[in-house]
Amino acid sequence: MKSVKPSELGFKDASFLVRIARKAVEYYFDHGRPLPAPSDAPSIVFRPGAAFVTITTFHSYEHRELRGCIGHVTPIKPLIDSVIEVAIEAAFRDPRFPPLTRQELGRVTFEVTVLGPLEKLPKEPALRIRSFTIGLHGLVARKGYLQGLLLPDVPLEYLWDEETFLAETCVKAGLPPSCWLDPSVEFFRFEGRAWREKEPLGEIEERDLVEEYRLMLSRLAG
Repeated sequence: MKSVKPSELGFKDASFLVRIARKAVEYYFDHGRPLPAPSDAPSIVFRPGAAFVTITTFHSYEHRELRGCIGHVTPIKPLIDSVIEVAIEAAFRDPRFPPLTRQELGRVTFEVTVLGPLEKLPKEPALRIRSFTIGLHGLVARKGYLQGLLLPDVPLEYLWDEETFLAETCVKAGLPPSCWLDPSVEFFRFEGRAWREKEPLGEIEERDLVEEYRLMLSRLAG
């Protein structure tokens, strides 16, 4: 069975995944086990798919603070099962944060990013830096057993340029920031589409990360 590409998902399909991410965490609070995949879910989500779930503490629409983020890089199981699994992992097992509490549920937003297949970047640094688009692509750096991944929205948080995005992906992999200049380090890009709650328990929206990045740079330039 072919894996789900981000471009195949309609808004209703994606909205369902964001809702199911929240329900998975609520169900885990109540039952201590993963939510069974609903039989009436859209058929496309039963195909293999790779996804990340990001949980943020909501301060305002523009200001959200990371509370947990876990995901699968490759489509190793049905997309709905991946979302349910990584939602629970992001809520309770992200080593950077204490487990989410029930009291926080009304103060956090859920975001689901569906990943496309990994595409290898050229070895030449001059070509690497021109082989991806901020907002459209996420990056993976890999050398031996070391691997680091950054989602497409991460450069927006800090207004990174392409070189900084490459360098920070190196750091995420536990490698020196200059590792992207090393041809022996493999780099990959992947497309990612992200949908999130506008506010806790609120309506769902798809993020246009390329446009968000453009607007941020425009404001910075004055």
